[in-house]
Amino acid sequence: MKITVLADNNTLIDRYYLGEPALSLYIEDEDQRILFDTGYSDVFIRNAQALNIDLDEVDTIVISHGHNDHTGGLRYLKNSQARLIMHPQAEEKKIYRHLDISMPVNLKDYSDLQVIRTAKPCRISKHLTFLGQIEQTRQKRRWLEDDPLLDDSALVYDDGRELFIITGCSHSGIVNICEQARKLTGISRIRGVLGGFHLLDDPQATSEVCEYFREISPEVLYPCHCTDLKAKIALSAVCPVAEVGVSSVIII
Repeated sequence: MKITVLADNNTLIDRYYLGEPALSLYIEDEDQRILFDTGYSDVFIRNAQALNIDLDEVDTIVISHGHNDHTGGLRYLKNSQARLIMHPQAEEKKIYRHLDISMPVNLKDYSDLQVIRTAKPCRISKHLTFLGQIEQTRQKRRWLEDDPLLDDSALVYDDGRELFIITGCSHSGIVNICEQARKLTGISRIRGVLGGFHLLDDPQATSEVCEYFREISPEVLYPCHCTDLKAKIALSAVCPVAEVGVSSVIII
């Protein structure tokens, strides 16, 4: 599997691409091409063009959850004939501090897309599975109770020996996501995790997540998007943390 970061809050020095507070990943799993989230704008498309990535080859679009910083780019993919996989509640209206942060498109306008709405796990390629609705059982923090966001999901890469987790914002809890992936696959070893961990000025949640990763000891973490500096520093004390930015390539 090869993952290329098309949109993230961070861009890397001496690499001349565009960043935005959003997330989009281009994933290659053997002959399958998957777009995981579409960022907030057309930045992911412009970066893909600069990276010589042909988004017309995308077979599957996966939406991690229905916030506009992960779905806004759908406005620029009207001609895509890919299948789109997401939780049934991803299209529901979402308000944060009186701001509308919902998915800014109506999928009824996308006649070429094959839309699959599922709260159950769904295999999307040889090694990748959409986790469906995450059981929020182990990681219970105040922000989860205030914003349960049942449509928040993730992907798991399973090679039969170990797992790699790909997440958008982890509103459902990165610990819960990892545990669901382990339960679904029957594989306990998690090699790494890439994505937003939703650790933003929350010492209690950061401490809990750090203890979890200390316990399971992944090879490497790639925290980005909605993971603040304090959380990254704390995570680096318990396991290796790698920098992530637009154009980063991760090969599993």
